[in-house]
Amino acid sequence: MRLKRAVDSYLRHVSIERGLSENTVAAYRRDLAVYLSWLHEQGIDDSASVTTDLVASFVADRAAAKPPVAASSLARLQSSVRGLHRFLAREGVESDDPSARLRPPKQPRRLPKALTIDQVEKLLDASGPAPAPAPAVAVAEGAASEAPGEPGASAGDLTGLRDRALLELLYATGARVTEIVQLDVDDVAHGDVLRVRGKGSKERIVPVGSYARAAVDAYLTRARPELSRRGRASPRLFLGARGAPLSRQSAWLVIRSAAERAHLTAHVSPHTLRHSFATHLLQGGADVRVVQELLGHASVATTQIYTYVSVDALRDVYATSHPRAR
Repeated sequence: MRLKRAVDSYLRHVSIERGLSENTVAAYRRDLAVYLSWLHEQGIDDSASVTTDLVASFVADRAAAKPPVAASSLARLQSSVRGLHRFLAREGVESDDPSARLRPPKQPRRLPKALTIDQVEKLLDASGPAPAPAPAVAVAEGAASEAPGEPGASAGDLTGLRDRALLELLYATGARVTEIVQLDVDDVAHGDVLRVRGKGSKERIVPVGSYARAAVDAYLTRARPELSRRGRASPRLFLGARGAPLSRQSAWLVIRSAAERAHLTAHVSPHTLRHSFATHLLQGGADVRVVQELLGHASVATTQIYTYVSVDALRDVYATSHPRAR
Protein backbone atom coordinates (compact mmCIF):
# COMPACT_ATOMS: atom_id res chain seq x y z
CA MET A 1 0.00 0.00 0.00
CA ARG A 2 1.20 3.51 -0.76
CA LEU A 3 2.49 5.11 2.41
CA LYS A 4 0.33 8.23 2.08
CA ARG A 5 -2.79 6.07 1.76
CA ALA A 6 -1.65 3.89 4.68
CA VAL A 7 -1.20 6.92 6.94
CA ASP A 8 -4.61 8.33 5.96
CA SER A 9 -6.24 4.99 6.82
CA TYR A 10 -4.47 4.85 10.16
CA LEU A 11 -5.46 8.41 11.09
CA ARG A 12 -9.10 7.66 10.25
CA HIS A 13 -8.86 4.58 12.46
CA VAL A 14 -7.53 6.43 15.52
CA SER A 15 -9.96 9.30 15.01
CA ILE A 16 -13.19 7.41 14.28
CA GLU A 17 -12.80 3.91 15.68
CA ARG A 18 -10.60 4.67 18.68
CA GLY A 19 -12.12 8.11 19.30
CA LEU A 20 -8.83 9.86 20.07
CA SER A 21 -8.93 13.62 20.57
CA GLU A 22 -8.32 16.09 17.75
CA ASN A 23 -5.09 17.21 19.39
CA THR A 24 -3.77 13.64 19.64
CA VAL A 25 -4.67 12.89 16.02
CA ALA A 26 -3.00 16.14 14.94
CA ALA A 27 0.17 15.11 16.80
CA TYR A 28 0.16 11.70 15.07
CA ARG A 29 -0.32 13.43 11.71
CA ARG A 30 2.71 15.71 12.31
CA ASP A 31 4.90 12.82 13.45
CA LEU A 32 3.97 10.62 10.51
CA ALA A 33 4.55 13.46 8.06
CA VAL A 34 8.15 13.61 9.33
CA TYR A 35 8.41 9.82 8.98
CA LEU A 36 7.02 9.78 5.43
CA SER A 37 9.30 12.63 4.38
CA TRP A 38 12.33 10.70 5.68
CA LEU A 39 11.25 7.49 3.91
CA HIS A 40 10.71 9.42 0.69
CA GLU A 41 14.31 10.65 0.92
CA GLN A 42 15.34 6.99 1.12
CA GLY A 43 13.35 6.22 -2.03
CA ILE A 44 10.58 4.36 -0.14
CA ASP A 45 6.96 5.03 -1.15
CA ASP A 46 5.30 1.70 -0.33
CA SER A 47 4.66 0.22 3.12
CA ALA A 48 5.79 -3.24 1.96
CA SER A 49 9.32 -1.86 1.42
CA VAL A 50 9.74 -0.69 5.03
CA THR A 51 12.11 -2.95 6.98
CA THR A 52 13.15 -3.20 10.61
CA ASP A 53 16.55 -1.71 9.73
CA LEU A 54 14.89 1.25 8.03
CA VAL A 55 12.70 1.98 11.06
CA ALA A 56 15.73 1.73 13.36
CA SER A 57 17.72 4.05 11.07
CA PHE A 58 14.90 6.61 11.13
CA VAL A 59 14.81 6.63 14.94
CA ALA A 60 18.61 6.91 15.14
CA ASP A 61 18.53 9.79 12.66
CA ARG A 62 15.94 11.67 14.69
CA ALA A 63 17.79 11.00 17.96
CA ALA A 64 20.95 12.54 16.44
CA ALA A 65 19.12 15.56 14.99
CA LYS A 66 20.37 19.10 15.57
CA PRO A 67 18.96 20.77 17.54
CA PRO A 68 18.34 17.66 19.67
CA VAL A 69 14.84 16.25 19.89
CA ALA A 70 13.43 16.08 23.42
CA ALA A 71 13.09 12.57 24.85
CA SER A 72 9.33 13.03 25.19
CA SER A 73 9.01 14.11 21.53
CA LEU A 74 11.15 11.18 20.38
CA ALA A 75 9.05 8.77 22.42
CA ARG A 76 5.84 10.15 20.89
CA LEU A 77 7.37 9.92 17.40
CA GLN A 78 8.23 6.26 17.97
CA SER A 79 4.74 5.63 19.31
CA SER A 80 3.23 7.12 16.14
CA VAL A 81 5.43 4.95 13.90
CA ARG A 82 4.74 1.79 15.90
CA GLY A 83 1.02 2.51 15.86
CA LEU A 84 1.02 2.85 12.08
CA HIS A 85 2.87 -0.42 11.40
CA ARG A 86 0.96 -2.34 14.07
CA PHE A 87 -2.28 -1.19 12.43
CA LEU A 88 -1.13 -2.26 8.95
CA ALA A 89 -0.08 -5.71 10.23
CA ARG A 90 -3.32 -6.20 12.16
CA GLU A 91 -5.41 -5.22 9.12
CA GLY A 92 -3.51 -7.71 6.96
CA VAL A 93 -2.08 -5.00 4.72
CA GLU A 94 1.44 -6.16 5.60
CA SER A 95 2.58 -9.62 6.68
CA ASP A 96 4.63 -8.42 9.65
CA ASP A 97 5.38 -5.36 11.76
CA PRO A 98 8.86 -3.89 11.08
CA SER A 99 8.60 -1.70 14.20
CA ALA A 100 7.84 -4.58 16.60
CA ARG A 101 11.32 -4.54 18.13
CA LEU A 102 11.36 -0.79 18.56
CA ARG A 103 11.61 0.25 22.20
CA PRO A 104 10.80 3.78 23.37
CA PRO A 105 13.66 5.76 24.95
CA LYS A 106 13.80 5.84 28.71
CA GLN A 107 12.60 9.21 29.87
CA PRO A 108 13.77 10.89 33.07
CA ARG A 109 11.07 11.12 35.71
CA ARG A 110 10.03 14.75 35.96
CA LEU A 111 7.87 15.77 38.88
CA PRO A 112 4.99 18.08 37.97
CA LYS A 113 5.61 21.74 38.73
CA ALA A 114 2.89 22.84 41.13
CA LEU A 115 2.30 26.30 42.56
CA THR A 116 1.83 26.89 46.26
CA ILE A 117 -1.65 27.81 47.47
CA ASP A 118 -0.46 31.38 48.02
CA GLN A 119 0.87 31.57 44.45
CA VAL A 120 -2.41 30.24 43.06
CA GLU A 121 -4.32 32.93 44.95
CA LYS A 122 -2.03 35.63 43.56
CA LEU A 123 -2.52 34.25 40.05
CA LEU A 124 -6.30 34.21 40.42
CA ASP A 125 -6.38 37.73 41.86
CA ALA A 126 -4.27 38.97 38.94
CA SER A 127 -6.54 37.35 36.36
CA GLY A 128 -9.55 39.57 36.96
CA PRO A 129 -11.97 40.96 39.55
CA ALA A 130 -13.28 38.64 42.21
CA PRO A 131 -17.07 38.24 42.02
CA ALA A 132 -19.03 40.13 44.66
CA PRO A 133 -20.41 37.78 47.30
CA ALA A 134 -23.94 36.81 46.31
CA PRO A 135 -26.15 33.72 46.28
CA ALA A 136 -25.25 31.33 43.44
CA VAL A 137 -27.28 32.01 40.32
CA ALA A 138 -28.82 28.99 38.64
CA VAL A 139 -28.13 29.12 34.92
CA ALA A 140 -31.00 27.80 32.86
CA GLU A 141 -30.57 26.66 29.29
CA GLY A 142 -30.21 29.70 27.03
CA ALA A 143 -30.33 32.15 29.96
CA ALA A 144 -26.83 33.46 29.44
CA SER A 145 -27.47 34.55 25.86
CA GLU A 146 -30.68 36.38 26.83
CA ALA A 147 -29.53 38.19 29.98
CA PRO A 148 -28.48 41.83 29.50
CA GLY A 149 -24.78 42.65 29.77
CA GLU A 150 -23.39 44.96 32.46
CA PRO A 151 -24.25 48.56 31.49
CA GLY A 152 -21.22 50.59 30.46
CA ALA A 153 -18.81 47.72 30.87
CA SER A 154 -15.52 48.14 29.00
CA ALA A 155 -13.81 45.43 26.98
CA GLY A 156 -11.31 45.04 29.84
CA ASP A 157 -14.10 44.54 32.37
CA LEU A 158 -15.72 41.88 30.22
CA THR A 159 -12.56 39.91 29.53
CA GLY A 160 -11.45 40.33 33.14
CA LEU A 161 -14.59 38.60 34.35
CA ARG A 162 -14.08 35.89 31.73
CA ASP A 163 -10.42 35.37 32.64
CA ARG A 164 -11.20 35.11 36.34
CA ALA A 165 -13.89 32.50 35.61
CA LEU A 166 -11.55 30.60 33.30
CA LEU A 167 -8.70 30.35 35.83
CA GLU A 168 -11.00 29.66 38.78
CA LEU A 169 -12.57 26.80 36.83
CA LEU A 170 -9.21 25.35 35.75
CA TYR A 171 -7.93 25.27 39.33
CA ALA A 172 -11.23 24.18 40.88
CA THR A 173 -11.67 21.18 38.57
CA GLY A 174 -8.15 20.20 37.48
CA ALA A 175 -9.52 19.88 33.95
CA ARG A 176 -7.30 20.14 30.89
CA VAL A 177 -7.43 23.48 29.10
CA THR A 178 -8.93 21.84 25.99
CA GLU A 179 -11.71 20.37 28.14
CA ILE A 180 -12.49 23.80 29.61
CA VAL A 181 -12.52 25.82 26.37
CA GLN A 182 -14.81 23.20 24.79
CA LEU A 183 -17.43 23.55 27.51
CA ASP A 184 -20.88 24.74 26.51
CA VAL A 185 -23.08 26.94 28.68
CA ASP A 186 -25.35 23.94 29.29
CA ASP A 187 -22.41 22.03 30.79
CA VAL A 188 -22.25 24.41 33.76
CA ALA A 189 -26.00 24.52 34.34
CA HIS A 190 -25.94 21.73 36.93
CA GLY A 191 -25.25 23.56 40.17
CA ASP A 192 -22.07 22.50 41.91
CA VAL A 193 -20.92 19.87 39.39
CA LEU A 194 -19.40 20.10 35.93
CA ARG A 195 -19.73 17.68 33.03
CA VAL A 196 -16.36 17.37 31.29
CA ARG A 197 -15.61 15.57 28.03
CA GLY A 198 -12.06 14.24 28.25
CA LYS A 199 -9.73 12.22 26.05
CA GLY A 200 -11.46 9.69 23.85
CA SER A 201 -14.75 11.61 24.33
CA LYS A 202 -15.09 10.08 27.81
CA GLU A 203 -17.35 12.08 30.08
CA ARG A 204 -16.77 12.60 33.78
CA ILE A 205 -18.47 14.61 36.49
CA VAL A 206 -16.29 16.99 38.53
CA PRO A 207 -17.43 19.03 41.55
CA VAL A 208 -17.08 22.83 41.32
CA GLY A 209 -16.24 24.85 44.44
CA SER A 210 -18.10 27.97 45.52
CA TYR A 211 -15.36 30.37 44.38
CA ALA A 212 -15.34 29.02 40.83
CA ARG A 213 -19.14 28.81 40.75
CA ALA A 214 -19.41 32.47 41.79
CA ALA A 215 -16.84 33.53 39.18
CA VAL A 216 -18.62 31.63 36.41
CA ASP A 217 -22.00 33.07 37.43
CA ALA A 218 -20.57 36.61 37.43
CA TYR A 219 -19.13 36.06 33.95
CA LEU A 220 -22.38 34.55 32.63
CA THR A 221 -24.58 37.37 33.89
CA ARG A 222 -22.27 40.40 33.48
CA ALA A 223 -19.93 39.64 30.58
CA ARG A 224 -20.87 36.75 28.31
CA PRO A 225 -24.13 38.29 26.96
CA GLU A 226 -22.21 41.29 25.62
CA LEU A 227 -19.38 39.15 24.23
CA SER A 228 -21.95 36.91 22.57
CA ARG A 229 -23.58 39.86 20.79
CA ARG A 230 -20.25 40.72 19.15
CA GLY A 231 -20.08 37.51 17.10
CA ARG A 232 -22.14 34.64 15.79
CA ALA A 233 -24.27 32.78 18.29
CA SER A 234 -22.27 30.00 19.94
CA PRO A 235 -23.11 27.56 22.74
CA ARG A 236 -19.52 27.68 24.01
CA LEU A 237 -19.08 28.94 27.55
CA PHE A 238 -15.93 31.01 27.04
CA LEU A 239 -15.87 33.57 24.24
CA GLY A 240 -13.18 35.87 22.91
CA ALA A 241 -13.36 39.67 22.77
CA ARG A 242 -15.04 39.47 19.33
CA GLY A 243 -17.57 36.84 20.35
CA ALA A 244 -15.89 33.78 18.82
CA PRO A 245 -15.23 30.71 20.99
CA LEU A 246 -12.06 31.11 23.03
CA SER A 247 -9.23 28.96 21.64
CA ARG A 248 -6.78 26.82 23.59
CA GLN A 249 -3.94 29.15 22.54
CA SER A 250 -5.86 32.23 23.75
CA ALA A 251 -6.50 30.56 27.11
CA TRP A 252 -2.76 29.90 27.41
CA LEU A 253 -2.06 33.61 26.78
CA VAL A 254 -4.63 34.59 29.43
CA ILE A 255 -2.78 32.49 32.01
CA ARG A 256 0.64 33.76 30.99
CA SER A 257 -0.52 37.39 31.25
CA ALA A 258 -2.02 36.76 34.69
CA ALA A 259 1.24 35.13 35.82
CA GLU A 260 3.22 38.17 34.68
CA ARG A 261 0.90 40.55 36.54
CA ALA A 262 1.18 38.34 39.64
CA HIS A 263 5.01 38.51 39.34
CA LEU A 264 5.33 34.73 39.34
CA THR A 265 8.80 33.85 38.12
CA ALA A 266 8.05 30.13 37.64
CA HIS A 267 6.76 28.95 34.27
CA VAL A 268 2.97 28.88 34.52
CA SER A 269 0.81 27.08 31.97
CA PRO A 270 -2.72 25.63 31.99
CA HIS A 271 -1.23 22.29 33.05
CA THR A 272 0.41 24.02 36.02
CA LEU A 273 -3.04 24.61 37.47
CA ARG A 274 -3.94 20.96 36.83
CA HIS A 275 -0.78 19.87 38.64
CA SER A 276 -1.52 22.27 41.50
CA PHE A 277 -5.09 20.98 41.78
CA ALA A 278 -3.91 17.38 42.16
CA THR A 279 -1.02 18.21 44.50
CA HIS A 280 -3.11 20.35 46.83
CA LEU A 281 -5.84 17.69 47.02
CA LEU A 282 -3.32 15.00 48.01
CA GLN A 283 -1.63 17.29 50.50
CA GLY A 284 -5.08 17.92 51.99
CA GLY A 285 -5.63 14.20 52.53
CA ALA A 286 -7.57 13.20 49.40
CA ASP A 287 -7.39 9.55 48.33
CA VAL A 288 -5.28 9.01 45.22
CA ARG A 289 -8.09 7.08 43.50
CA VAL A 290 -10.48 9.98 44.03
CA VAL A 291 -7.91 12.30 42.45
CA GLN A 292 -7.53 9.80 39.59
CA GLU A 293 -11.26 9.98 38.93
CA LEU A 294 -11.31 13.79 39.08
CA LEU A 295 -8.39 14.09 36.67
CA GLY A 296 -9.83 11.52 34.27
CA HIS A 297 -6.73 9.30 34.31
CA ALA A 298 -7.27 5.83 32.90
CA SER A 299 -4.66 4.36 35.27
CA VAL A 300 -3.90 5.22 38.87
CA ALA A 301 -0.20 4.88 38.01
CA THR A 302 -0.47 8.17 36.11
CA THR A 303 -1.93 9.89 39.16
CA GLN A 304 0.62 8.47 41.59
CA ILE A 305 3.34 10.76 40.26
CA TYR A 306 1.68 13.50 42.31
CA THR A 307 2.29 11.54 45.50
CA TYR A 308 6.02 12.11 45.02
CA VAL A 309 5.39 15.84 45.20
CA SER A 310 3.59 15.40 48.50
CA VAL A 311 6.42 13.23 49.85
CA ASP A 312 8.89 16.00 48.99
CA ALA A 313 6.73 18.45 50.93
CA LEU A 314 6.74 16.09 53.91
CA ARG A 315 10.53 15.86 53.75
CA ASP A 316 10.83 19.66 53.73
CA VAL A 317 8.58 20.00 56.76
CA TYR A 318 10.53 17.27 58.57
CA ALA A 319 13.88 18.84 57.71
CA THR A 320 12.88 22.26 59.02
CA SER A 321 10.90 21.11 62.06
CA HIS A 322 12.60 18.10 63.63
CA PRO A 323 15.44 18.98 66.05
CA ARG A 324 17.66 16.15 64.79
CA ALA A 325 16.69 16.13 61.13
CA ARG A 326 20.05 17.55 60.02
